[in-house]
Amino acid sequence: MQKPIMLIGLSLILLSVLAPAAFAADAPPEPPKIDTGDTTFVLLSAALVMLMTPGLALFYGGMVRTKNVLSTIMQSFFIVGLISVQWVLWGYSLAFGPDIGHFIGSLDWVGLKGVGQEANTDYAATIPHFAFMIFQAMFAVITPALITGAFAERMKFPAFAVFTLAWATLVYDPVAHWVWGVGGWMRELGVLDFAGGTVVHILSGVSGLVIALMIGKRKGYGTEIMLPHHLPMTVLGASLLWFGWFGFNAGSALSANGLAASAFVVTHTAAAAATVSWVLTEWLHHGKPTLLGAASGCVAGLVAITPAAGFVSTIPAVLIGLIAGALCFLAVSVLKSKLGYDDALDAFGVHGIGGTWGAIATGLFATKAVNPAGADGLFFGNPDQLVTQLIGVAVSWVFAAVMTFIILKTIGAFMPVRASEAQEVQGLDLAEHGERGYAYQDLVSGAPAMHAVPSVIQPAVAAKTNPA
Repeated sequence: MQKPIMLIGLSLILLSVLAPAAFAADAPPEPPKIDTGDTTFVLLSAALVMLMTPGLALFYGGMVRTKNVLSTIMQSFFIVGLISVQWVLWGYSLAFGPDIGHFIGSLDWVGLKGVGQEANTDYAATIPHFAFMIFQAMFAVITPALITGAFAERMKFPAFAVFTLAWATLVYDPVAHWVWGVGGWMRELGVLDFAGGTVVHILSGVSGLVIALMIGKRKGYGTEIMLPHHLPMTVLGASLLWFGWFGFNAGSALSANGLAASAFVVTHTAAAAATVSWVLTEWLHHGKPTLLGAASGCVAGLVAITPAAGFVSTIPAVLIGLIAGALCFLAVSVLKSKLGYDDALDAFGVHGIGGTWGAIATGLFATKAVNPAGADGLFFGNPDQLVTQLIGVAVSWVFAAVMTFIILKTIGAFMPVRASEAQEVQGLDLAEHGERGYAYQDLVSGAPAMHAVPSVIQPAVAAKTNPA
């Protein structure tokens, strides 16, 4: 009698020990835990990147002539609304949705279906999927806004709006998937682009050059002086870009960690170095350092460090910035004048050239000591990475050029793309929007613009203008 009881007791003891392990093997894995610090950091970074597009509006707006300041600012500001809606409805799904043939995301996430407060471990395990989505939305917003600098002062607003929507869908979203989307072929190939050298800057710069060539030069280009009308506005815009770029690059770490801090430091370092090198190169070339050159130089440095920000250390960042400032100055000051194209606000010279240099420099200076998830570059014993980067650059150039040409040609078959000569003379502020940026002076005669002043204060203005 005692023996069966002992066997039963022993069996119960073994069951109590082994059963939890057996059940644990069948239990579903715990969902990833959202980290509040990482989430806060990424949301703040998204806000910084959003601020960059209004900053770009001021940067570009100050460089055009008085009669086109509002139309230029309007393009960037309107894009914030247009592309944000496109991104939510289908853009995010195409760029980051479940992969189809390594080429494009599926439409599974259209209207943000399946995108919510939980993390998507394919992209970021410690932040909500919503946070990743909205962070990437701000990249999608600013990229087509960069293009507007190339065709400033001469594209009609309806054509601009249709082009922007088509370009974001057919150019930006596919390449974003290739480079950043899980399963994208350039990502699988090993192309390194931490925050957008190929996806943002090469695409926008090359597309801008194609549009500038297709629609032609501004009336009077090369024979009339076309100086920036408000340099303080441009410098304010450049300052906001510099400030927001910390979210652009450091935020791409998607976590408040050491990699984010490293990206922050090299971003600032490269921008500072490029500011110095642009000014010095300009000083040697033209005899005087200019504020516009300093502002342009900082942007060139920010562009160049963008693809490399999460892969390079500080001294290489200095070299990347120094070369970017001089290289982009020469593209703007020498190359453009020799080839004769009218890239009005130097979208290609800064973003196309700077982004290309940054992508190549990533293949030179990248090191796993900074980011183990990246790769070593040429100077760290891996020449294959430079070849991979060159493939990414070449594909981005060709795809952007061909698709932009097709999109613009198609739009031109249905509506006028370029403003008429009379509209250019009048200025797009009035011709396209019926507004003036400055109401104190008639743009043609120089007389006080009384019709632009509210009637209740016209007598007071008239008294000051005509004291007799």
